[in-house]
Amino acid sequence: MKYSFKILLFLLALSANQYVIAQNNVIDEIVWVVGDEAILKSEVEEYRKEILMQNQRIDGDPYCFIPEQLAIRKLFLDQAKLDSIEVQESNVNRTLEYLVDEYIASSGSVERLEEYYGKKISGIRDDLRQQIREQQLVEGVQQKHFGSVQLTPSEIRKYYNTLPQDSLPFIPTTLEVQIITVEPKIPLEEIDKVKSRLREYTDQINSGEREFSTLALLHSEDPSAMKGGELGFMNRSGFVPEFANAAFALSDPKKVSNVVESEYGFHIIQLIERRGDMGNFRHILLKPKVPQESLDTALVRLDSIRVGITDKKITFDEAATFFSADKDTRNNKGIMVNNSRSANSGTPRFALNELNQDIAKIAGEMKEGEISEPFIMLNDKGRQVAAMIKITARNEGHKATLSSDYQIIKQMAENARQQDLVDEWLQKKIEKTYVRIDPDWQGCDLKYKGWQK
Repeated sequence: MKYSFKILLFLLALSANQYVIAQNNVIDEIVWVVGDEAILKSEVEEYRKEILMQNQRIDGDPYCFIPEQLAIRKLFLDQAKLDSIEVQESNVNRTLEYLVDEYIASSGSVERLEEYYGKKISGIRDDLRQQIREQQLVEGVQQKHFGSVQLTPSEIRKYYNTLPQDSLPFIPTTLEVQIITVEPKIPLEEIDKVKSRLREYTDQINSGEREFSTLALLHSEDPSAMKGGELGFMNRSGFVPEFANAAFALSDPKKVSNVVESEYGFHIIQLIERRGDMGNFRHILLKPKVPQESLDTALVRLDSIRVGITDKKITFDEAATFFSADKDTRNNKGIMVNNSRSANSGTPRFALNELNQDIAKIAGEMKEGEISEPFIMLNDKGRQVAAMIKITARNEGHKATLSSDYQIIKQMAENARQQDLVDEWLQKKIEKTYVRIDPDWQGCDLKYKGWQK
């Protein structure tokens, strides 16, 4: 279950740094004490920096809001000890690598990230690892105490009827889309050219002439090129099978794999480090160039399929099943499924900004039941394909209603109930916990009563 408790909005951004604040060289101060845990001024400052980096806004005084959030975290962590909650290090590592990548991308480089935090990347990683571990402990407490909220239809209806109209979310226009794709044929000479280039890179690496990371930075067509081709720690399931088989067969960091073909293109791979069932690899990806003639041929093929559909010789469902090259949809009659992290996840509904950009440009102006002309798109593997879509349903933007948006209202109602349970639990926990606030940090308008006894 995914949680959206407002009081936990920034928990992952918390820092456990308990040393001197480098920026102003001020000795740390204890500003709050919660139970036998101290909240330091440096923690508050680190938290504030995280919020600024993420361009998030705080309503009110940050020096009131932040200490309360830190105190809430300590109450959850204390409960995690009582409940004997444990976390899996593999999950911590996976999340850590994702966050480090996001932070580097946001900053622009490792050097800029280190400058912002005033510490080396190793120190940033250590802080993040601790934050992630604590966040997962908090989530374990949430799951145990508040994870079983299920409301009846009558309770959901009652919740909906009590909502002011201006509190109802606006549901953007959503589309349900079917797709047929045709992959253009790539000439063998183009494939051979790519393989030859990768073998040249392998020879340069093996001879010591060039570093793998340098060649990846200069030539790889994967986003990881900016990091010298490094992918971060993942287990086998994080890679496509062809890549995983070659990568996890490597045992010597000095060796380079043979050329590997996957749905993304052609790779060479180098092992960086193995940790149990997790591996960190770097790779160079090259994609064969698709000649315009091949793209035109694919468009003509799709156009003939479209004529067959409009002449009612075959249905779109049948054409998608028998002719489409899209393996993710052809066994589902071409119906696309939303895999984004949104309320539409797992459904065939897409907001325009959740669709592939090339599809969205075409779909945005189409009517329900309409079939597009064939067009060229870049698929989620970064490869050019010819595509044709049909809009099977179009729901215009509107204020959420119980009849058309039941699942969204249901999630809102259950989230609200979960928040009520958290509030009740926290209030009781605060009343039983020793809390001391430094006089200079008192006088705040805090969310929960009982902190300032």
